[in-house]
Formats: sequence, structure tokens, C-alpha cells
Amino acid sequence: MKRNLISSLALALTLAAVQPATAWAQQTAPAQHIDLTVAAEKAVNSVVYIKVTINSRTQTIQYSSPFDDFFSDFFGRGGGGQQRQIQTPKRSSAGSGVILTDDGYIVTNNHVVQEADELTVKLNDNREFKGRIIGTDKTTDLALIKIEASGLQAIKVGNSENLKLGEWVLAIGNPFSLTSTVTAGIVSAKARSLGATAGSIESFIQTDAAINPGNSGGALVNARGELVGINAMLYSQTGSFAGYGFAIPTTIMNKVVADLRQYGSVQRALLGVTGTDVTNYIDQQHERGNEVDLGTVNGIYVDEVTVDGGAAQAGIKHGDVITAIDNKKIDKFGELQEALVSHRPGDKVKVTFIRDKKQQTVTVTLRNVQGTTTPLERIDSDAMGAALRPLTADERRELNIPYGLMISAIRDGKLKQAGMTKGLIIMRVNEREMRTNEDFEEAVKAANMSSERVLWIRAKTQTGLNKSFAVELTDPKNKGDK
Repeated sequence: MKRNLISSLALALTLAAVQPATAWAQQTAPAQHIDLTVAAEKAVNSVVYIKVTINSRTQTIQYSSPFDDFFSDFFGRGGGGQQRQIQTPKRSSAGSGVILTDDGYIVTNNHVVQEADELTVKLNDNREFKGRIIGTDKTTDLALIKIEASGLQAIKVGNSENLKLGEWVLAIGNPFSLTSTVTAGIVSAKARSLGATAGSIESFIQTDAAINPGNSGGALVNARGELVGINAMLYSQTGSFAGYGFAIPTTIMNKVVADLRQYGSVQRALLGVTGTDVTNYIDQQHERGNEVDLGTVNGIYVDEVTVDGGAAQAGIKHGDVITAIDNKKIDKFGELQEALVSHRPGDKVKVTFIRDKKQQTVTVTLRNVQGTTTPLERIDSDAMGAALRPLTADERRELNIPYGLMISAIRDGKLKQAGMTKGLIIMRVNEREMRTNEDFEEAVKAANMSSERVLWIRAKTQTGLNKSFAVELTDPKNKGDK
């Protein structure tokens, strides 16, 4: 009897010791196994292979001979180098894209298609289509292309804001031309800024899913097969995957794609400030031996306020710390960019900031890069009302000029309104040399995105006279619109 009592007591103590551990294990163990095969099957047919063809081009390059410097030094001759024309070879490259609509709209990276003369889009079922570019945005590294097809399998777009650190994701693309490749990993970080390109908008999803050359423009999907990001770049010292890849979140992609479809360019809303993470600012001050107490260690330190920007009009000043946009907490600059990118000029946002350790909230009307609230007009060389062509080698020799674009035809448009005529040779636009039609298009695009919106054109007549023209891109009825 005594022995049975001791045995029962021992058993009770053993169960008491085991049960809490069992309960703890049940609480911490995963509820169920994640089956990534479902996500892969849902998404793989929505990812396409994009082949890019870049035609041969004639380029004029500057070169100098060591004899030029010798004769310049010893005989006082001009030197200064010489010009030579070279023919670049025809090239091809490849990337990935994601089908957004069943009638053929596809999102990819700007760097995949930006130089393309021809686009070939290959679906997962091996059908091929010619693609055309609807619009590109260098700032976010996104582009929208279109193929003429119907009944395509469009991907389901998810909300990247709902992603959590450690969540499983799949990267789907065509690395090294290995079509329909699927790799798995987790979300390693969010709102990551790398400073890869000056002036770019960066709020990347960081993942350890393998991303290699050719994955650019492909899909990052969650365990439900929903698109949460567009794979954009990898971090590597060798050019191949070294542990981390980066994707553009759908919160940014959705707005950019919508603008490219509607306007042909992105209607970017600006707060009108430049700054840095508070942690970076504090570290910089500590390195200089300065003690800093801003009342917070999180947020965006405002370094400069644009004079004609919305933030200045709302009273935000240098030294303020922005901590929230529309009550959404802001800790990093990438989060600030992501919060603003979904807005358009004219939208109003509530900005919470700290000044002198006291919290304040103001309403800011967002503006575009030109300081107005109206949509930016898309202007290209066709809208200028002139047909341009590079000078031939014979024309350059006869006119004794190294480069130039001749106006071969002109109609009603901005160039004609400025007084330009057929036969004029455009030499420079806003101090940029005009050697190719692409040079002119880039100059127009850059001017259209500036606050002045003016083309300062230097030209020559075929008799050698110098001419200057100012071409205003602003629609007179929109002047002064704030």
C-alpha cells in the first residue's frame, strides 16, 4: 500500500513537470506546415521572360593621342583631343516581368527595358509576343509594358505592408535565362534604403531568397501566391547571389503602374523636405563631438526645407523630426518615401513632428517637382512638333561641326512657336550636346521634370550663324498654379 502511494505520488509529480513543458511547446510550435507548392503553382504562370534587343548604334567619342600633348607642350599647338565615330555591336539582354492584367499589361524593372529597341515576351507556356513600352520610371526602377494578348493568367496583387519579418516568400524569375525558376526564403528586413542611385526612391523588401541576374522584374510572392514585390537587385561583391536580394514593394508598384497607364509618367507627390534617419544624424553629431537630444531617437531629421514646397507652407522647419504621416509611424527614410509614393500632387497628409521636444501635427498639401498641384504633362520629342535627325558624316564635314541634330520637318508645336525653322541644326539643349535623337528626348524629359521647364537651345544655321532659343514647356494657362 505504501509502495503504491509513493508510486502514485511520483507519477503525479512527473505529470506536473511534463504538462507545463508540453503546454509551452504547444504554444511555441508552428500551428501547421507551410506548403509553398501552392504559392509556386499559383504564381509561376504569371511570370514572363523578357528578351531585350539593343540595335547597333553610331557613337562619336573623344580620344587623345600622346603626341597631341607633346606638340601642345613643345610647339604651342592646340591639342584638345580628336573625335572618332564607332559602331557599337548589336546586343541582347534578358530579365523577367509579371502579368498584372489578363489583356497583357506587364510590370518589370526600368533597368531591364530602358535601352530596348525590341522586346520579346515569352510566357511560361512558351508562347512569344512582341512587347511595347507604355512608360518607365527611373526613380523607382519600374516600367510598364504591354503585349497584345487575352486570357492571360494575371497574378493576384497582395499588400506588402502586411508582410512580417521572418515570413516565407518566393522569388520567381529567369536567372541566367533559366526560365520559371522558383527560390524560397524569408523577409529579412523592410523599408531598406541602399542609396544605389542618386535621387531614387528606395523602400526595399530584403529577402534571403536567391536573386540572381535575370531575376530583375520578377515576382516576390507570399505563401498564398500573392504578389508582394518586384525583384529589383541583389547585394553582392561578385555579381551573383551572396545572401540578400531586394524587391520593390507593391505599395510603391501599384501607384507607379496606375500613373504610367493613365498619364504615361509618374505623378510624384513631394513633401518638400530633405533629411536623414535620426539615428544617422545623431551618429554624425557624435563623430563631431556634439551631444544631441532631440526628444526622440526615431524618425526623420529635417535637414532642409524647399522654399516653395508644401512642408514650408505648413510651417515645418530645419531641425524638426518627422515621426508620423497620417498617424502611421515613421522611423526610417524608406518608410517616409513609401508613405508618400501612394499620393499625387494636391493630396493632403497629416504630418506629425517633434520640435523642441514637443509633438505637433500639421496638414501639408503635397506638390510636384515643379511646385504645383497639377498633373505633369507628358512631353516628348513628338509633342515638340519637329522631326529631328543626326547630321551625316558628309554634312558634318561640309559644315565643319562635330555633331548636331537637323530639323528635317516642322509643324505647329513648341519649337515652331519659339521661332525655330526647318534646316536649323540644334547643337546644345540645356548645355547637353545633341548627338542623337535620344539626347534630345532625355533633355526634354529632364527639363519637364525641373522647376523651370525651359529648354535653352543653341543652334546653327547651315550658313554658320549662331542662334539661341528659349522653349517654354509650361502651358500658359497653368502658369502660377500653386
